[in-house]
Amino acid sequence: MASLKLIPYPHPTLRHRSKPIVRVDQELKDMIDEMFEIMYEFRGVGLAANQVNLPIRLFVANPSGDKEEGPEMVFINPVISKGKGTADAEEGCLSLPGINAQVKRNKSLNINAYSMDGTEINTEVDGFLARIIQHEVDHLDGVLFIDRLSDEIRRPISDQIAKFENSFESRRKSGEIPSDEALRDQILELEKKYCL
Repeated sequence: MASLKLIPYPHPTLRHRSKPIVRVDQELKDMIDEMFEIMYEFRGVGLAANQVNLPIRLFVANPSGDKEEGPEMVFINPVISKGKGTADAEEGCLSLPGINAQVKRNKSLNINAYSMDGTEINTEVDGFLARIIQHEVDHLDGVLFIDRLSDEIRRPISDQIAKFENSFESRRKSGEIPSDEALRDQILELEKKYCL
């Protein structure tokens, strides 16, 4: 497997609904380690698999954003439920660097998932970790935080979003980013290996 890279908006894999994982092997564990490295390199607190062009249902998180602090968490096949309360807070996205906006999320929720060693995670979380989990599960469903913005909040950042779209198209025309057909083949190959 080639080395993973953070993909920019509006890369098609960011809109792909990730499929549940049915097997974990050493290659997947290595990719998860690489995801943590990418997350820290870009100063993130969470990273979904499809942000590194993997169409599989997992994300990594460390609320401290620091390799030396806080717990490193892996969530495989996450399902969230029982959302309670709402709170607005500023969010950004590693695939849309430099864009931040207020997003309304549940204050607390229940997360059901599996860790890398197959241990079931079934717990209630709140605060910042609940926000990270909602943001990353959205990614796995092909939803970006900008999709959750009202027109009023989105309007001031629409020029920045358009710049990402124009840059992506120009990089694709130059051959720097593969065609949708080539990406589809990569996605099918990974889904065949790890998913139902």
